Amino acid sequence: MTSAIQTREIQYKAADGTQLIGYFAAPENSSGAAGIIVAPEWWGRNEYTEQRARELAEQGYAAFAIDMYGDKKVTTEASQANEWMMQTFAQPETIVQRATAALDTLSAQPEVDATRLAAIGFCYGGKVVLDLARSGANLKAVATFHANLSAQTPAQQGQVKAEILVLHGELDSMVTLDDVAQFKEEMFAAQVPHEVIIFEDAKHGFSNPQADERAKANGVDLGYNAEAEEKSLAAMYELLSRHLD
Repeated sequence: MTSAIQTREIQYKAADGTQLIGYFAAPENSSGAAGIIVAPEWWGRNEYTEQRARELAEQGYAAFAIDMYGDKKVTTEASQANEWMMQTFAQPETIVQRATAALDTLSAQPEVDATRLAAIGFCYGGKVVLDLARSGANLKAVATFHANLSAQTPAQQGQVKAEILVLHGELDSMVTLDDVAQFKEEMFAAQVPHEVIIFEDAKHGFSNPQADERAKANGVDLGYNAEAEEKSLAAMYELLSRHLD
């Protein structure tokens, strides 16, 4: 059963002064809904990110598609996306500061139960929510789709509060299976409960129906895989249900 939903944009500010604009979706007339951060691919807070937020709201969650670049900047050009993404890597605290500002903003919404929070992220956004979890944020669950798994600061034992689910494509040339193995070592060392699911014949971007179009336009190795999208979303919803419902 899906819920009728409400949506709105919310302006908020990061500790570095960046003005950010998120997209909030929640069931109509809701209160006490679990809150979920939705962190975007490197393209920015685009329609795809907002769609995922609306889908979560239809399932009873309050979701916040977050802005990592400021002023809800978006692009379809890989060179521009890479430039904006690399700017957030320039200072080690930037990603966590901007994601924390989003989490605080989500928690403050009247529809949200701030004791039940989770985060999901796609591609670059997967790194965003992993770094947020590594920072010790009050998250019960984190799910990533074709994520950059590298750590700005590796997870420390006792710091990560979330169970982590990594949904990865076997044929991902941007995040290799060696990268996945290193991530698992990081999680084991920090004693973080985690699961990694690897989808056969799936490339980077497998969850996004626009991946093939973006790959062709930009000459990057992306690919949509409908079966991997369906199975990965089912695994995400199972994780969220266990921790938030």
